Amino acid sequence: MSNDNNSGVPVLMAFVLGAAAGAAVALLYAPATGEETRRRLKDKAREGRDKAEAVARDSREFLKRQRDNLGAAVERGKEAFEQTRKETL
Repeated sequence: MSNDNNSGVPVLMAFVLGAAAGAAVALLYAPATGEETRRRLKDKAREGRDKAEAVARDSREFLKRQRDNLGAAVERGKEAFEQTRKETL
């Protein structure tokens, strides 16, 4: 079985979305005025959006680092290949 570094991302996203949905349902059934409930929902939605943006930003940064690492590894591989080829000639 492969050991992917990002295999937990879908699970984390599902957890966050489930938690947000659960919080929304809890607020809807909580004994509060309509205005208070709408304010709470708005605040929670804003928090959820901010967290989602942070996760997306972190994911983009992670992917950029991985792309850079892969590019560097390919370059090192090319250099090693060329070095070996020169030594065998």
